[in-house]
Parts: sequence; C-alpha cells; structure tokens
Amino acid sequence: MADKPSRGLVLYGDGLARFIEPSHTHPHSLASKANCGFLSLPNAPPSESEDVRIVREFALLVDACEAYFNKNGQKSQESSVIPTMSERFMGMRAALFTNNSNLKSFGEKIGFSVLDLNRLYGNSNSPPALSVDKLASELLTLLGFQEGKIMESGQFDLVILHIGSGENLNVEEGKATASDMEFMNALLGAIMLVAQPGTEIGSRLHLSLVMGYGYVSKADDPDLSILSPNFEKNPHLSALFPRQSYNMRGESPRNDVRHHSPMLIAQYQYAVTRKDMVESFSFEDFKEHSGNLTIPADRLLHEIAFKLWKAPKYGA
Repeated sequence: MADKPSRGLVLYGDGLARFIEPSHTHPHSLASKANCGFLSLPNAPPSESEDVRIVREFALLVDACEAYFNKNGQKSQESSVIPTMSERFMGMRAALFTNNSNLKSFGEKIGFSVLDLNRLYGNSNSPPALSVDKLASELLTLLGFQEGKIMESGQFDLVILHIGSGENLNVEEGKATASDMEFMNALLGAIMLVAQPGTEIGSRLHLSLVMGYGYVSKADDPDLSILSPNFEKNPHLSALFPRQSYNMRGESPRNDVRHHSPMLIAQYQYAVTRKDMVESFSFEDFKEHSGNLTIPADRLLHEIAFKLWKAPKYGA
C-alpha cells in the first residue's frame, strides 16, 4: 500500500482487444510488468446496437448500471436520484475523454467532467502519431503531474480515456479500429516513458489499460472462453464446485455472466501493484498466467478508487 493516494489514468480501448499484434510493443511491455486479468461482462441484450453497447459496457466499467437502465427507460420514474461520482467515491474528481456523443451524455449524467477527445490531439486532419506526446502530457497534467514533478493537487483524481469503435480517427470504415490500436500503442508508450520506475510520477500514477472485444458473437466463444478446460468439456462439473467470485454479487449469484470475450486489463503502479507471470497482452497469456484472474467489470472502479484513497478495499 502506498503512503500517499495515487492518481488514476484508465486507457480504455473499446473493441481493440482483437486488434493487438506482436508489433504493438507497449501493451506487451506493460503486461510484463503489471498485474493482469479479465473483467467479466453479462450477455448482451438481443439486437443491441453498437451505440447502445458502447454506453452499456462503459456503465458496467464504472458500476453505473442503475443510471444506465434509468436512462434507457427500463426503470420507473420513481427511481432514486443517481448519485454522482463525487458522491459515490468520497469527493473523487473524475474526467472522461471521448468522441462518442452518447457516451458524453451518459458521462455527464453520472458526474464525470466530460471533455472532447479532439480537444487533446487536435483535428482529424493531423496525423495522430505526431500528437501522442502532447496528449500524454495533457492527460498527466490534468492529474497533477507536470515536468516530471507531482503538483500538490491536480484538476482530477481519475481520468478515463475512451478510444475505439472507429470514430476517433478519420480513416476508412473497416480500418478505423486497427488505426485506433496503433494510436493506443503509441500513446501508452509515451505515458510509460514519462512514468518510468523510480520517477516521482511512476510512484504515484496508477495506470490501467483496459481492452474490450466490442461486439461479440457465439463465434468468439470457443477461442475466448474464461471457463476452465474441464468445465468447457463437461459443463455438468460446474455443479460440483463453488461459484467463482465473478459469478457472485454479494451473496446472490449473477445468472447472466458471459463466459467468453471478457475485457482484458493490466494495472501498474511502481512498487504498489503486484507482478504476475504474464509476458504479453493476450487472452491466452492472461488465461494461463495472470494473477488477478477474473473479476466482474462493475468492480473495477472500486478497486481503482481504493488506490486513490476514495473507497474501502474491495475483495481480498
């Protein structure tokens, strides 16, 4: 446990997990230093649109499903007022960067300071590779890290950057998400260069890289299942074993867990997070060697808030 609160940066690659290649060296480098694992999701509703999926999965990441269901008319008008991020997490100041209009609206509803991603890396006519250093610097400055030093207080305690779904870069449809992955790789490299082990920033920055698969189908199931091989071959065996923690919410079972295509997460803070045996940012390596195994996606923010001294410890 750190002797001072961390400041959190979450890079969320929405739909980028399937585009990671060996040439994307920075996610692999981070995974080799970090504590890695899976974030489980529920099954998607039938005929869900891409716009709806983006907001729903983000709502899960920040444990704001009540606000999401209320927004989509699935709860009564008598539902209680949705608490803001600050109210839920001891005054935590949180910012969300995205270009998705629906996600901007939802973020504002749950108390994020929502900022347009184009504000940071310029208009779409500028080559993104030329602006990653500036973007990394801007993100860190918002957290109170400037010129290698830690300011007494930053503008925010937590910054979440949403990249993906082919809308952030001005490229042809079908190539957008792969280009987003290139951009994410370069940005992560720029941040890791500044926040190296032993530096002031490295000791206080809690960095999370989250990669989702976006829209998934049954075709993804065989290769991306988080179930143990024995359960995959004989599902009846599951009745003989206790439910794993990601299948539970408190004492109640989660009955709609999707056992394939989870989000992948690597978390790193020098001398704070544990290192596991993972060497590459890949589903196969995480399943075989990760230290964090699988937790529900809606528990992630509670884990991060604990590191920021904005929430009690979740889990063991």
